[in-house]
Amino acid sequence: MSTHSNHPFHLVNPSPWPLTGAIGALITVSGLVKWFHQYNNSLLLLGTAVTILTMIQWWRDITREGTYQGLHTLPVNLGLRWGMILFIISEIFFFISFFWAFFHSSLSPSIELGVMWPPAGIQPFNPFQIPLLNTAILLASGVTITWAHHSLMEGNSSQTTQGLFFTVLLGLYFTTLQAYEYIESPFCIADAVYGSTFFMATGFHGLHVIIGTTFLIICLMRHMMNHFSPSHHFGFEAAAWYWHFVDVVWLFLYISIYWWGS
Repeated sequence: MSTHSNHPFHLVNPSPWPLTGAIGALITVSGLVKWFHQYNNSLLLLGTAVTILTMIQWWRDITREGTYQGLHTLPVNLGLRWGMILFIISEIFFFISFFWAFFHSSLSPSIELGVMWPPAGIQPFNPFQIPLLNTAILLASGVTITWAHHSLMEGNSSQTTQGLFFTVLLGLYFTTLQAYEYIESPFCIADAVYGSTFFMATGFHGLHVIIGTTFLIICLMRHMMNHFSPSHHFGFEAAAWYWHFVDVVWLFLYISIYWWGS
């Protein structure tokens, strides 16, 4: 049967990866429940392995379709861009829920919180120590990812590599400092609504930094394999958009939770 098409759209071939991805997610969540209740992480490790293998193979197929088979035409690219934009908008509303919870409690602390914010007994972080350093790190990473993007559009391969490398390095540095801050934290997630909103908001942001760093590492590997060109590099652009989103969310977190909320 002929595979030739007379339209610019990409009709995706049947793929097992949505099914294996769903199975991996189910096993991972079940493994988390088992780990929390029975202190056994074997099922969690299995689910994580299935999910990672699915990601690798799914990304491989998409890379092949867009880079080697020429299936990512201009209309397909436009659809991918709108998909990424709508995904980022959904992520914005995801974080709005955490900010809503934080401001709901902080602007009018209840009698259970001692009618004060932070609640009695909570010693918040100094916003001018590690949080300020992390802010500088993410702002610097925004500069390096923009440097990499402009270098790619100008066809400067070496500077694109350098910009991506420094962005990944800054992302890893941020995650290391965040982990250190959590280890040294004088309060925990169970310490009133302050602890729960703080760790939910900053923890999910930290997870997004890890995801974004992984995204950028994949882009660095693809760039070194000559997958990107000045006119065809949406995979990189999507990673850059996501990283700028992570930067902006952190600025709101720093100003509202670390600085104003302390």
